[in-house]
Amino acid sequence: MTTLLRNIGELVTNDPRWGDRFGILHDAALEWSEGVVTWVGSDSDAQSRVSNATEVLDAEGRAVIPGFVDSHTHIAFAGERSLEFAARMAGTAYSAGGINTTDAATRAATDDELRELIGGRISEMRAQGTTTVEVKTGYGLTIEHEVRLARIAREFTDHVTFLGAHVVPEEYVGRTDDYVDLVCGEMLDAVDSFVTAIDVFCEDGAFSVDQSRRILEAGVKRGLRTHIHAAQLGSSTSVQMAVESGVASIDHGTFVTDVDVHALCKSGAVLTLLPGSDFSTRQPYPDARRFIDAGVTVALATNCNPGSSYTTSMAFCIAIAVREMGMTPSEALWSATKGGSISLGSPLLGNFEVGSLAHIVELDAPNHIHLAYRPGVNLVRTVWG
Repeated sequence: MTTLLRNIGELVTNDPRWGDRFGILHDAALEWSEGVVTWVGSDSDAQSRVSNATEVLDAEGRAVIPGFVDSHTHIAFAGERSLEFAARMAGTAYSAGGINTTDAATRAATDDELRELIGGRISEMRAQGTTTVEVKTGYGLTIEHEVRLARIAREFTDHVTFLGAHVVPEEYVGRTDDYVDLVCGEMLDAVDSFVTAIDVFCEDGAFSVDQSRRILEAGVKRGLRTHIHAAQLGSSTSVQMAVESGVASIDHGTFVTDVDVHALCKSGAVLTLLPGSDFSTRQPYPDARRFIDAGVTVALATNCNPGSSYTTSMAFCIAIAVREMGMTPSEALWSATKGGSISLGSPLLGNFEVGSLAHIVELDAPNHIHLAYRPGVNLVRTVWG
């Protein structure tokens, strides 16, 4: 089946062949077949494609964007932590300790309960324009439960990340190195067939720089893509270590230093900013303008989780990035689509060029600026792909 979508008021292609990296076309058309983009161009040239199309649709002047690529989420969980959020709003500082509360609830949930919860969150994301979701483990922290989370998450997405090194579970308090041994050995062996990447939370209260290096190296030996939670709660040598280790992305980056920025520019690693977390924890917003101007590749993601960013809305994150982090609407949209695809190592996502996956979102708006201009409003009209 071949679909031709015509009369697009604004088409954001993220294809630099149309002028710059945003590749914005006006009065455009888009064709796809069997889930793959087969043609992109002006609406005036689309008439020649009509005879090939099974169906021809009219966008009626609306904007069309690539589906959001949410490259950092923790949606494989049970329970909630609203009281913790209320305490933070009253002045309690955020720390990594609340994760153990979610671990207990997640371990207690049945497989079917977890499927319903994960599926419901992905449906909520899709209704808001997210067509690709990365899902981390990390709320099991035993071999049995980490495997269970990875196995169930793989039923919903190809992008499953092993985060056994989320925090040290209560049964290993005082024996962190023993837990790192477990993560790098038996636990990683057990989840290996379900995951495509590995991650580690490198912060005070979680894992040290040296422990994080060991975990990343264990993932590299198994051919996994590597990511790291770093510079969220304070600055350290974590970013420089991660760059030296060849990570695909460094996520959070609230306290990235000038030395870190230089290292990021030389490495090509993605810096994934998570504005929902800074909003929900009252951390300072990172200066995305500083990173972009320096040449760092920036992605945006929701970090959806019950403790520090319980949102499934990429549009919300775009609005914060524009209002608080110095990004233009075009830069924020690029980071929420193409930036995420680079982080995941999936070049067929997040853009419209011949051969790309046809993950298409039609907005009930004349242009993509409305994603930030109308915060809190779901502008998604139709999702394909």
